[in-house]
Amino acid sequence: MSATNITIPALDGEGNIPAYVARPDADSSRAIIVIPEIFGVNAGIREKCDDWAAEGYLAIAPDLFWRFAPGVELDPDVEAELQEAFGYFGQYDADLGVKDIEAAIRWLHAQGANKVGCVGFCLGGRLAYMTAARTDINASVGYYGVMIDQMLGESHAIAHPLMLHIPTADHLVGPEAQAKMHDGLDPNPKVTLHDYEGLDHGFAATSGNRRDEAGAQLADSRTRAFFAEHLA
Repeated sequence: MSATNITIPALDGEGNIPAYVARPDADSSRAIIVIPEIFGVNAGIREKCDDWAAEGYLAIAPDLFWRFAPGVELDPDVEAELQEAFGYFGQYDADLGVKDIEAAIRWLHAQGANKVGCVGFCLGGRLAYMTAARTDINASVGYYGVMIDQMLGESHAIAHPLMLHIPTADHLVGPEAQAKMHDGLDPNPKVTLHDYEGLDHGFAATSGNRRDEAGAQLADSRTRAFFAEHLA
């Protein structure tokens, strides 16, 4: 496995998107976009890319905040950095974010990937949902995605499999929002929702105070099986 920082061209000639790329030891026709939380392409996100490369996937994590805070890396366990991240979230345009993920899809295809999936966390979980609805990505996974309950009108456009991991004690996505997600998405044959009883937002972080070991391992095993099936 080899890893490096690169840039990829944004859509519409808008500029170049910084990204972290982890390549498997052998050429792979399968690729995964790791969509960060609101904390940038930090050590945890890089570790997730490395793990996917070790599984044989070409993995890339684009810098979501490149337009206004390029290269920022934050720690959610540090209160000042958590508040800084919330500030960036308030500035962020998710519609542009989906365009950046589309740019990553195109870059991966140019690298020889035939099948591309995405897995996102928090804000990235919302973007995974939007990507499933707005692009031709082959499979998408979202962990504790925010604001999905407000975007259920797009669910009819989901053309390929989507899996969402929902912690029931998510302090950022309350019971009412979770109920709306289930009501709106459970009937959709393309969508699978998994609830994690009593777990909170961030339970699948690679390290830190938010991680729940058992919950993370269960969700990650489901994600690996999902991509193994749908990116084969």
